[in-house]
Amino acid sequence: MKVLRHLLSIAVLPFVVITIVPRWLAVHYGISFVWPVTPFATAAAVVGACLFLCGAVLAGSSVLMFFFYGDGTLAPWDPPKNFVAVGPYRYVRNPMITGVFFVLCAQTLVLRSDVHAAWTLCFALLNLTFIPLVEEPQLRTRFGESYNEYCRHVHRFLPRTTPYRSESRA
Repeated sequence: MKVLRHLLSIAVLPFVVITIVPRWLAVHYGISFVWPVTPFATAAAVVGACLFLCGAVLAGSSVLMFFFYGDGTLAPWDPPKNFVAVGPYRYVRNPMITGVFFVLCAQTLVLRSDVHAAWTLCFALLNLTFIPLVEEPQLRTRFGESYNEYCRHVHRFLPRTTPYRSESRA
């Protein structure tokens, strides 16, 4: 049941954002991958590949932390019951969103697509609004002072260079 809950949350949220919507945009606007032939296009593809790898690792490890430590999923309808400040959460408060953002940036660069850039910007703006106005107040209510202390030391989207160490783990 636990695995099914996580798979459902992944299918509904990051899978739709990084697979379904970009695929629909590509089909609808006739965008397809073209092998890079200029130095700029090659550099964009290489940077995009690196961003994709980083984003996939960040998002994947975030899901695993919720699975093993959070007793909940990444979905707002089934949030973690335990405060998670391990793994990538020791460096950044929203590694899942950061990872998905990296993947969307990678798609934009590899496809060299303005449409995908617009989708990436929409995703970023939505989360820049939703997280501080909706998600973080809910987390403060659920986890209290431990979350407030965490927020004082770990940035919302920009990673720390050293891991955050709290008095109480996970």
